[in-house]
Amino acid sequence: MNIQWFPGHMAKTRRLIAENLKLVDVIIELLDARIPFSSRNPEINTLINNKPRLVAFNKSDLADEQISGQWVKWYAEQGINCILINSISGKGLNEVKARARELMSEKIERDRAKGKLFTPVRLMVVGIPNVGKSSFINRIVGRATAVTGDRPGVTRGKQWIRINSEIELLDTPGILWPKFEDQEVGLNLAFTGAIKDDIMDIAEAAMELLVRLSKNYPAELCTRFKLEPDVLKDIEPLELLETVARKRGCIISKGQIDYSRIAAIVLDEFRGGKIGRITLEKPGDREETRAANGVAPEI
Repeated sequence: MNIQWFPGHMAKTRRLIAENLKLVDVIIELLDARIPFSSRNPEINTLINNKPRLVAFNKSDLADEQISGQWVKWYAEQGINCILINSISGKGLNEVKARARELMSEKIERDRAKGKLFTPVRLMVVGIPNVGKSSFINRIVGRATAVTGDRPGVTRGKQWIRINSEIELLDTPGILWPKFEDQEVGLNLAFTGAIKDDIMDIAEAAMELLVRLSKNYPAELCTRFKLEPDVLKDIEPLELLETVARKRGCIISKGQIDYSRIAAIVLDEFRGGKIGRITLEKPGDREETRAANGVAPEI
């Protein structure tokens, strides 16, 4: 399945980020903890250049804890600050604010030496669509300031938000990149909802996801869909999707499978964490994660 999606407003967002970099001190880069490689836009490195950066793994409550720990260690080895957060519960958000201040501590001290006693830290939040930026901002600010939604592409404009007397934040819409060189990246983004369902074949996406889960999380898959473990042995992808469909009663006239319905169920339950805490990629899966995620992987 070939997935490409780059709406026109995303090109505008790329320009918006570049134009406003001089106004901010620290970049907060939100990644999806379930796909820490695929949810990192390789263009961000070029866009932000040498700005201090803090990487926040959002939706960490939905990800495999053990693998999340491996990712935090891997990013630390690349010299990148990394925090596990949950924008819904607020886990890790106080640490985000504290770390942002730490990254600017030298600048703040220099300003104080020049007689400037108050230096607000100005942050920019960047990330792909549906990574949870609006929920992150609302939670960190403490009120419903940014527009939120459960679909990609809700936030469209630039907005400055005051977090407290010490920190101000610039929100930007989600940004993907024009072409996915690795279709596995496109699939991972489709699985997690970063790409709109209506521009792809959701039945094929669900089938691909079930295959992935059968290999890496067979116990969770069997428990959620009431499958016998032996069923997963040597089963064809389409047969697996149809087996799950029958377990959920996704049948239309004359015993035919309702592929659209079962696909929506599989994707929704994965995205909502109902199948289990799942991470779809590990550090080093692709050529040591392609030079610290700075370059999109090749086929």
